[in-house]
Amino acid sequence: MALPAETPQPASCEEDNPLLGELRAILERRALSPRFQPIFDLRIGELYGFEGLIRGPSNSVLHAPLNLLGVARCGGLLAELERSCIESILGAWSGLASHHRIFVNLSPSALLDARSRASLGSDLLNQLGLLPRNVVIELTESQPTFNYAPLLEAAEYLRSFGFTLALDDLGEGFSSLRLWSELQPEFVKVDKHFVQGVGSDPVKLHFLRSIQELANRTGARVVAEGIETDADLAVIQELGIDFGQGFLLGKPALLPNQRISHELIHRLRPMTQIAARVTPSTQRTTAERLLVPIQAVTPGTCNLEVQARFLRQPDLQSLPVVDEGIPLGLMNRHSFTDLMSRPFSPELYGKRSCAQFMETGCLIVDRNISIHDLSERVVSSDPRHILLGFIITQNGRYVGMGSGHDLMREITQMQIASARYANPLTQLPGNVPIHEHLESRLETRIPFVVCYCDLDHFKPYNDVYGYRRGDELIQWTGVLLQECFAEAADFIGHVGGDDFILALPQEDWEARVQVFLERFEVGRHAFFAPQDDARDGYFSEDRQGRTVFHPLASVSVGVVEVQPGAFQNHHEVASAASSAKKLAKQQSGCSCFLDRRRPRSKVEQPQQITQG
Repeated sequence: MALPAETPQPASCEEDNPLLGELRAILERRALSPRFQPIFDLRIGELYGFEGLIRGPSNSVLHAPLNLLGVARCGGLLAELERSCIESILGAWSGLASHHRIFVNLSPSALLDARSRASLGSDLLNQLGLLPRNVVIELTESQPTFNYAPLLEAAEYLRSFGFTLALDDLGEGFSSLRLWSELQPEFVKVDKHFVQGVGSDPVKLHFLRSIQELANRTGARVVAEGIETDADLAVIQELGIDFGQGFLLGKPALLPNQRISHELIHRLRPMTQIAARVTPSTQRTTAERLLVPIQAVTPGTCNLEVQARFLRQPDLQSLPVVDEGIPLGLMNRHSFTDLMSRPFSPELYGKRSCAQFMETGCLIVDRNISIHDLSERVVSSDPRHILLGFIITQNGRYVGMGSGHDLMREITQMQIASARYANPLTQLPGNVPIHEHLESRLETRIPFVVCYCDLDHFKPYNDVYGYRRGDELIQWTGVLLQECFAEAADFIGHVGGDDFILALPQEDWEARVQVFLERFEVGRHAFFAPQDDARDGYFSEDRQGRTVFHPLASVSVGVVEVQPGAFQNHHEVASAASSAKKLAKQQSGCSCFLDRRRPRSKVEQPQQITQG
């Protein structure tokens, strides 16, 4: 029962409050009124579905959802209210003959209520003529959830009918990441707090970027709630978030509007996605930064001792089980506490070995694994690792623990730091991360290739076509570089202006640069007027007032093969690449010069690769 953008404070709910009687009358009369707010597929710019919202009678203080919920919760009518809401929304929806999906809200307490489950069963859907696959249950988190087993059982009950699940308001509730890990929902709806103003708030930006990456790895699809400005929509689309909802895209209405206006079609036009680049800092920083030296228990430790340990250390989520330095598994606080709180469990299991109840499928990593590689392993494996944490070893022996929370925080901090040094025009890494990356590559002593790319005849283009078109040409060049050099080991940096730096593996770099040159030569025509394009150039006046002909913009690439010991630091690499670039610019058209350098040897004569 999602709330509107502006909600009054919940009404007081004493036992003799007349609002309780009014709410009962509303439920008896079935006087709730559904509203439908559109949800759009931002990837293709089309309508995907609607969220079913609810309102009380318009002449009542209970018209506002927050008041409805507050009174129902205080009066013990929450489950009954939610059942009535769902029946009202689905009843109205069933008569619309829509093929779109309908999202309806449900609290964990209502989900656990047997009557609520029955009201969502196949009998109701058959009666209304609805297909379960078109109904998405949004699980709201208005209260803390401590016992997850019955909740998971109820969720699987709904899935058995063909429903899909969504986690609502991610980031607002009590244990959203735990719910995500346990429920593994098909949709994750991000709370509007992290969406509104995301274009001007780097913390919100990197939060959303982390959530999107995590969703990609876990198979969930993200819905951004509360989109109210074009600026926020642009950032959401650029991040590659699947779905959007908010007043900008459509307000709640009595009837779902399934027609998209021309203005909205233009607003939702599919955008070119700019792939996120791995920052050098995440490649160099290791799991050692996350290491917490938690004292382990042995497999022979009894369960009563483990229980006492968890009681003494309330912040301890997992306890490693280690035998003579070799990690065997983890004792998880939530599952272990749930087991020991059952009747007679302390008497039955208290003196037994903890190994009987440890988690054996835990994630074990070396302390020298990079943060980037660690995050890849965490999100591509069992989602429980985000909650359970992971064991850190050195040479196969236990040294400490790391948590999913600390990993996400570290990645977010690195992304924020990286954003400070990103080029504002292309969002590619700027000079500081370029230097850091070259130094880290030199430290590995593994051969690699550095390419210095520079646009030719760019200044006259800027003068004739204007700075905005010049910026667009630079941005397109950045996107083209990302499309041509998208391997995991590739690095792309934007030095500034029309200069770019690439660091590539030695294998196949020549063929890949050739493809880039060919694609640039074809794509550049879109940036020139037809008459200029037809004659392969344009005229302008120089500072002396003379008319000068300028060829179409091209790109020159200077290349240096970096062998171990050939360069002492990134300054020498950059200087050599710049020299090779100058030689490339002496040739007409899109061209490339290779400058080979070997340790303690003279620089060989540059070799030329010319395109066009």
